[in-house]
Amino acid sequence: MASNNTKSADVVNPGILSRARTFFTVLGGVYVLVVLLLLVPYIQSHLIYMNALKLPWNAHFDEPERYGLALGKTFNFKIATPDNHTLGAWFVLSDDYYHSLPFPPSPSAAEARLSEALRARPTVIFFHGNAATRALPVRVRQYSAFTSRLQTNVLAIDYRGFADSQGSPSERGLVTDARAAFDWLISNGATPEDVLIVGHSLGTAVASSLAVSLSEETIRFRGLVLMSPFTSMYILVDTYSVLGLFPVMLPLTMVPRAAELFKTFLQHRFDTLSIITSVKVPVLIVHAENDWDISHTHSDALFDALIDPFLPSIEALPREVGSWTDEQWGTYQQQMVRKQEARERLLITTDMPHFGVMDTFAASGETIVLLKTLTGSHEVGTLEGTQDVIRKLFSLA
Repeated sequence: MASNNTKSADVVNPGILSRARTFFTVLGGVYVLVVLLLLVPYIQSHLIYMNALKLPWNAHFDEPERYGLALGKTFNFKIATPDNHTLGAWFVLSDDYYHSLPFPPSPSAAEARLSEALRARPTVIFFHGNAATRALPVRVRQYSAFTSRLQTNVLAIDYRGFADSQGSPSERGLVTDARAAFDWLISNGATPEDVLIVGHSLGTAVASSLAVSLSEETIRFRGLVLMSPFTSMYILVDTYSVLGLFPVMLPLTMVPRAAELFKTFLQHRFDTLSIITSVKVPVLIVHAENDWDISHTHSDALFDALIDPFLPSIEALPREVGSWTDEQWGTYQQQMVRKQEARERLLITTDMPHFGVMDTFAASGETIVLLKTLTGSHEVGTLEGTQDVIRKLFSLA
């Protein structure tokens, strides 16, 4: 009897091993195929922007009430870009202004009262992440939060190639769209000081580029909010995990130089880290620690880049760490200690029980805030605590 059991085990085990080898061989083949396909610019663009996912499907953008917005509160219209595209957009009235209108308001109330509303209340210009449209329920919830808890108007656009907007998305194209949206607000009566630029996920790169452009032109707007940002597409692929479980680049890192070679084929850089220090208005960075899509370490890096110019510099040392002398090591450690002590003196850390931690830097006329929440996942902007920090920092409502 024991002999028969031994034989069965001998037969079963090779079978299991064979199936396992087959499974992982197929899985590896699929991974290689996907990586090769991502080198094709057309496929790469569709994966980054996912603009073909026009959720909700067959949306009636001219009927925003279908998506939860109040009667006459939203103006559906098109914005013309300098390169002759038209962008679908919604302008949503602040609750404070909307409630001052006779009830029930006309379905065209937002359009008729546009200029007056822009003069009456500040406006959030919102740049959404990849995929879907301005009518996506989670985005509508954010508009409603901005109009009620912040008492701001909201301008939400769909980039070129998204929703009912013309064209195809590109890094330069999205930045052009952002500027066209800002210019539309100004041409209709808003003042730059009353415009708060807010970006989420992919939209943080768009928002940052617009903020840098305006800062370089010495246009003083109200501020910049980055929710769930990433430092650059180049770095994002290193940290991105599918569903927060499978690191995309992990297999490539096992092949010398393969990961670096792959990243040279990236057509869209969105390098916020290299430009963020040019922003000359108050900046709020918000990230949830349980964000499974984009690691909160990206926000740490952006915050560090913003405050680094105000900290003691580190003396340049040889690139090869192994060649450092004991004296150089000692100097480096002393400089790092001084830098850390200066950082601790300049930052005000506020513990927010059951919600998160907020680090505030306010010196030399600059205000930079990093809010790390315990929850919120990739939709940290939907948290009321986040909205309250925005309201307080930018003097809204």
